[in-house]
Amino acid sequence: MAGQQFQYDDSGNTFFYFLTSFVGLIVIPATYYLWPRDQNAEQLRLKSLRRVHGRCLWYRLRLMKSQQSIVPTLKKAALLFGWAVFLLLAYKVSKLDREYQEYNPYEVLNLEAGASVAEIKKQYRVLSLKHHPDKGGDEATFMKLAKAYSALTNEESRRNWETYGNPDGPRVTSFGIALPAWIVDQKNSMLVLLVYGLAFMVILPVVVGTWWYRSIRYSGDQILINTTQLFMHFMYKTPTMNMKRLGMVLTAAFEFDPRSNKEAIIRPTDNIEVPQLIRELGNINVKKKEPPFCYPYSLKARVLLLTHLARMEVSENIEEDQRFVIKKCPALLQEMINVGCQLTMMATSRGGLRAPRLTSIENCMKLSQMVVQGLQEAKSPLLQLPHFEEEHLRYCISKKYKVRTLQDLVSLKDSDRRNMLRFLGEEKYDEVMAVLGSFPYLHMESKLQVLDDEDSHNITAGSIVTVTVTLTRKRMSEMFEKEETPQVPAEEANTEEQGDAKNKVKVWQNKNKGAKKSAKSKKKKLTKKKPVTQPSVQVKGDKTKQANGNVAGNEVVAASKEEEDELSDKGSESDEPEGNKDSPSERDEESDKQSDTEGDEIAGDDEEEWEALQQSIQRRERALLETKSKITHPVYSLYFPEEKQEWWWLYIADRKEQTLVSMPNHVCTLRDTEEVELKFPAPSKTGNYQYSVILRSDSYMGLDQIKPLKLEVHEAKAIMDNHPQWDIPETEEEEDDQEDSDGIEESEEDDEDND
Repeated sequence: MAGQQFQYDDSGNTFFYFLTSFVGLIVIPATYYLWPRDQNAEQLRLKSLRRVHGRCLWYRLRLMKSQQSIVPTLKKAALLFGWAVFLLLAYKVSKLDREYQEYNPYEVLNLEAGASVAEIKKQYRVLSLKHHPDKGGDEATFMKLAKAYSALTNEESRRNWETYGNPDGPRVTSFGIALPAWIVDQKNSMLVLLVYGLAFMVILPVVVGTWWYRSIRYSGDQILINTTQLFMHFMYKTPTMNMKRLGMVLTAAFEFDPRSNKEAIIRPTDNIEVPQLIRELGNINVKKKEPPFCYPYSLKARVLLLTHLARMEVSENIEEDQRFVIKKCPALLQEMINVGCQLTMMATSRGGLRAPRLTSIENCMKLSQMVVQGLQEAKSPLLQLPHFEEEHLRYCISKKYKVRTLQDLVSLKDSDRRNMLRFLGEEKYDEVMAVLGSFPYLHMESKLQVLDDEDSHNITAGSIVTVTVTLTRKRMSEMFEKEETPQVPAEEANTEEQGDAKNKVKVWQNKNKGAKKSAKSKKKKLTKKKPVTQPSVQVKGDKTKQANGNVAGNEVVAASKEEEDELSDKGSESDEPEGNKDSPSERDEESDKQSDTEGDEIAGDDEEEWEALQQSIQRRERALLETKSKITHPVYSLYFPEEKQEWWWLYIADRKEQTLVSMPNHVCTLRDTEEVELKFPAPSKTGNYQYSVILRSDSYMGLDQIKPLKLEVHEAKAIMDNHPQWDIPETEEEEDDQEDSDGIEESEEDDEDND
């Protein structure tokens, strides 16, 4: 029986195979993932955004970073060095000689494969005389010749050679270990053991433990667990949280504490600069002793946040810390919204718990908009545009234009807009219009239904209601009012001009009185009875009165004639002869046809509902399988230090009760069109309910949308004890009983015959 033998690489050849494979397994994936992407593509992207986002802080920081960064160069150098080592090892391996050769007795005897036995004996006799040890030949060579001759002439040796590749039969299995022999040498055993112990007993546990300790401190959204617990405590403690309190809770996050986050820094100059900023800001509850609001890191973060919202300039020493705080705020506010939703769900399911009010969650969303745009809550949304300052707003909110929102500015005619913004100049005006045109404009459509139900449009108490909202994003530039007015036909234009001329009120007349008079005259006309035609009295003095009376009387008579004609038409229809009416058989046929058409319509509606249900299921399955990119559209933000993408919150709320109906869905993949499903349980009591579908941006101020949602809840259907599909007609039951009795009689007759 063959044994096993392990051999270490004394020559070092197989070690190069191992080393080449190891380096290749590292270099090839690292090149795919770490090789810097095309820098020209990024430069082209930034160049395309320059016209709109050129003044944004994040854009300027990105340009500086791309010019100063040497990280891509270092990555390229390291990867090229790895490839050089890999190619050198591959070349070294290609030049190594093969140590293993297959045993071939024909090659040993210098014969061609398939030689005859006579030729083998003849060649063996010649070579044995030449290499015999007694004749002065090599003994090892002679032994090879004898082995080859035996393999080709002896039947058993030939069978072993054909089966095992060796005339002597199965050999010892040899395993080559691709490590040099000096590693297992007894002289180096202590050194090798020390290296193995250091690598696997010290370095590896430390690395794994450090990674695990850091990972368990963060949630799935890379927020510290302690911060989440802090938010939950204060949102439960203060269900109704105003904007000032919300800012204090936000800046108390442990992400800003140097003891929990090494990125946060406390500088020696903070003791001088932070108090100075506090004096400039005014009252920010510095004396509040409630922890953690009184801690230095929380106070510093709060001051930096408030200076950002006030658009105050800070020194270079503290500007970097301010950017760090502002970058963290959107993710922390999203975590705060998630915490508020969790508390709402717990209060709804368990009862007895205080759920956060709707205003608290919506304040989180508003604060996110304020942080991204660097504006306070009471400021105008127009200040999001470039070159707009506080003193310029008086031109917009004047009585002539009354522009207070971005939508008002868009709806103006171009001539009025240019006249209102004449203080900007031509170049600045073009820039403002380019930025305004890049702002998003969303169209929202909602569809209410109950999925997986026979009647999807009938909402019953306690059912799961699904509101499918279709969001379509457009640019504000598409909403600009066109100055080209639609052409109106000449006749309509003339009639409109005449009507305007008649209805025109003089400047000195009281508009209210005119409106009252017109309303009274309308009432008189409506209540006026049909006048009786009187014979004309031939009096010269009354000619003018008679003429006026005839004009009015003719109009009324014409109207009365039209009414009489309509009545006569109806009467003529009802007074048709009986012979023209349908016979009873024809009526039955028509009723059958109507019932058939109604049945076809119902079947068609069922098929449409079934197809819609299948499409929705397929759409949900695709949404689960595919992962959409969260890169949508860059946000225009003058003071935010990082590139931000357009994301939205979509939810349903009861604004009267100040509660959430469905949890906010953070829509992060809206590029052009997105379909979002919002689900919530219908109220347990029947009646009509007024909800609101609310869409809020997490980046822009003044672009929120609220649409009413009416919900009519009916009583739930009673559970059917006997479903129609289990009802068997009496005739079928009698036939089954008859068949069973016949079978019993036949079996009895068969038994009698057998007896």
